[in-house]
Amino acid sequence: MTHISRFRSGAGLVLLILLIAGCASSPDRLWTVRTSSTPLPLSSDLDLVSIQQEAVGLLTPFAPPALRGNEVALSRYLDDIIKKIFPTWKVIGEQQTINLINRYGLAGEYARLRESGEQNHILDRELLQKIGKSIEVRYVFQPRLAYFLQTMTDRLSLPPLDLLMAQTRSGHMRLSLQLWDTMSGELIWASAAETALQSEAVTQDPVFMEDAARITWGSMLSDLLNGKTSSGYTRLNEVLDNLLSEKTNKTQRGESHQGQVEEYRQ
Repeated sequence: MTHISRFRSGAGLVLLILLIAGCASSPDRLWTVRTSSTPLPLSSDLDLVSIQQEAVGLLTPFAPPALRGNEVALSRYLDDIIKKIFPTWKVIGEQQTINLINRYGLAGEYARLRESGEQNHILDRELLQKIGKSIEVRYVFQPRLAYFLQTMTDRLSLPPLDLLMAQTRSGHMRLSLQLWDTMSGELIWASAAETALQSEAVTQDPVFMEDAARITWGSMLSDLLNGKTSSGYTRLNEVLDNLLSEKTNKTQRGESHQGQVEEYRQ
């Protein structure tokens, strides 16, 4: 009877672990984004149709000293989201923008432009005109990373086995985005957003910055697309939630392909 009881206890423990692991490893993520955006100027003929007729460049994101280095890939995520929400726009990505600036010997001017933007939140008109004319873009997006924090909290563990069963992973991000007219030097649209993203998992992976950035950029650009201000978005918005699903599916396909390559090599 003792062996049977131990077997049942062991089997029950294994079943409990499998059930909890299965629930905790669910890909479902909860997210909320609050935006505060400006409308396009009413005093001009500027609208989304006129913007799409011009090239739009992406500038390197700003970041506070404590977060320097974290902003590196933000423009790449922004580039991808713009092309999904505004597929007809001609977007010049950050890498190409920087290459053109350097090709025309404008590195010094660009450094001064960034310095004025970081200190005063204003892109100098003369520098903006010179850079915009040289790289042939009418508009530029200036992104800014203001805050990002990742946390992982143990939710369930088995002390006798020192086994971690599940964790709550969360991330908080604040981003801002400005759209400037390089000819007039005017700030024609701006948005700021705060995002909270949470998921349950048994792995040690945090809430990745890319996930938070993609959903934040998507929410702000949705404001621009729909002429909204002070909006709230959640995963119930299927269009935005798909921005995360598409990225996850691409990652999984990439991991599967890598596995096939490794198997072939062996």
